[in-house]
Amino acid sequence: MRGVKNVILQGEKITRTFHQGKTEIKVLDGIDIKIFEKDFTVIMGPSGAGKSTLLYMLGGMDHITGGRVLYRDKEISSFSEKRMGRLRAEEFGFVFQQTHLVSSLTLLENVLVAGYVSKKDSAEKVRERAENLLRQMDVEEAKNRLPSQVSGGEAQRAAIARAMIGKPGLLFADEPTGALNQANTREVLGLLTDLNRKGQSILMVTHDLRAAVRGNRILYLEDGKICDELALEPYNEMEEKQRERDVSQWLSGLRW
Repeated sequence: MRGVKNVILQGEKITRTFHQGKTEIKVLDGIDIKIFEKDFTVIMGPSGAGKSTLLYMLGGMDHITGGRVLYRDKEISSFSEKRMGRLRAEEFGFVFQQTHLVSSLTLLENVLVAGYVSKKDSAEKVRERAENLLRQMDVEEAKNRLPSQVSGGEAQRAAIARAMIGKPGLLFADEPTGALNQANTREVLGLLTDLNRKGQSILMVTHDLRAAVRGNRILYLEDGKICDELALEPYNEMEEKQRERDVSQWLSGLRW
C-alpha cells in the first residue's frame, strides 16, 4: 500500500443540471469526491450515469451548477475562464476517446504546440521532452507523419504524449480505449499503467472491464451519485485474470 495519501483534487456537493424546455435534468446530484495523488482512479457506471460530465466538471472543461471543486486546496470552480484555461494548460492533461489531434500538423507538431502553450519550459526543452515522450509512447518513427497517416493506436499514443508534455499534476482520461481494437487497447493501457507506476496521478472514465482493472480505486456512479467504491492493490499483470473476476463480481453486485 502507498501509506498516507494526499488529496490532489476534490469535489464537494457537485451538482450539474441541464434544461430541456421547462424540464430540469439533474445529471450530477450533490457528489462528494476525493482524488488522491499518485492514484489511478477509475469511474464506472451505466450509460447516462454522468461519468463524463463529472470528469469535465472536475477538469474545468464545463461549469458546475452547484458545489465547488478544489485542486491542491485551491477552489478552481470560482476561477475566471482565462485563469481556468491557464490551469488546464499548466496542471492538467486530457486524453479522450477521439484523439482530437490537429489534422494539418504532424504528431510531433501536435505535441510541441501543447508544450509551447504550457509555457513551463524553453522551446528547446519542450522539443527535447516531446521527442522523449514520443519515444516512450513508441511512436518515434511516426513523429513526422500526419494523424491521417498513422493507425488509431499510434494516434492515441501521440495524444497521450501531448497530454503529458506539460508535466501535468493530474491526467484525465475519458474512454481512452473506446475507439481502439484489442491490441491497441492493451498498448494504451500499458502506457497509462507505466505512467502511474512512475507517480502520475490519473483519473479515468471507462465502461471497459479491461481498462478498469488497471486502477487501484474504482468509483461507481449511478443516477448522478457515487454509490460505491472498490479499493485494489496496484495493478499486477500476473494477477490480471483474478483481478478481472473480482471487479466483475463487484460490478455484478451493483447490477452493472
